[in-house]
Amino acid sequence: MGVTFDNEKQMFVFDFEHDGTEDIVSLTGGGYQVEAFDRCFYYGYEFSDQVDSNVRTAFIKYVKFTDDLQNNPDLTQFIKKAVDNLNRKINLYDYNLVVMPESSSKVNQYMLRYIYRFAQPTLRKMELVKALPSNISFDMDAYQEQYLDDVLEDGRPRYTEAQKEEAKQSINKMLDLIHQKDYFTIAKDVKKSRFRPYMMDFLKFASESDEKLCASIRQQNVLIIDDVTTSGSTLNEILRTLRILNEDNEITIFSLIGRKDLMAEAMTVFRQPFPHSFWLNTFIQGFLGNLGSKVCRHLIGVKLDSDTTKVETVGIVAGVDGRVS
Repeated sequence: MGVTFDNEKQMFVFDFEHDGTEDIVSLTGGGYQVEAFDRCFYYGYEFSDQVDSNVRTAFIKYVKFTDDLQNNPDLTQFIKKAVDNLNRKINLYDYNLVVMPESSSKVNQYMLRYIYRFAQPTLRKMELVKALPSNISFDMDAYQEQYLDDVLEDGRPRYTEAQKEEAKQSINKMLDLIHQKDYFTIAKDVKKSRFRPYMMDFLKFASESDEKLCASIRQQNVLIIDDVTTSGSTLNEILRTLRILNEDNEITIFSLIGRKDLMAEAMTVFRQPFPHSFWLNTFIQGFLGNLGSKVCRHLIGVKLDSDTTKVETVGIVAGVDGRVS
């Protein structure tokens, strides 16, 4: 019945043929597709809503750090099924480059090995590695605009100037500690989840040749993969790093385990100015359901007139290939 936990044997149990109401993760579906990072984001599995956070953490650790992954039939099937479902949605043969973050887990490498079965010999891969902690930065301007300058319903500022300054000092102290470290992990070193989408420069190209490769690829399909997506900060940083050199490629994102509510923490923010000089920060998510294998439906704008309290939305349907209708 999906993924469950056997308390007597103290182990996770996988049933790929049946799902149940008490499952930690359902296994019989065809994968998930949401609008995130201003593009189509695919993921293989998600946790059931009722799952305790400790169970989630334990399962993620099991998936990412089980010894001898390739000889574990449950986990290899778990990965293969997700990639097979992805291939049915986007046709991996059409992709030219796979980009993934450096990870102590072997899951990304195993996913890549299986993806190669669909796309060799044309597919190339690139790994982004951790940058020196001393180079890591924080997008304070974006954080102030999207968070500190938030307003209440009556138009009054949510935070006083003193509170804003206190928050900035807290961020700078966090950065000072990070800059003194030998190794950085966003989960351990950035405790407050609301800070994570604004962390920058913590990934870099593994080599100069990779950087040149990224700069040279034009108008091709790029697949970004990661094992588990929680806050979305790593994927945001990969996108930012790639876009600095090259904005001409179609990018698709895939994670083995994801979240349909990812927009709540680390998504593109669409902003329109109010007449009273404040910003509406709107996180927009379109869940695809049964719209089709290559379609993302999403809102592309929200305009709010504070005098008439009228909200206008604009919707589009866009294919992964870039065509819009």
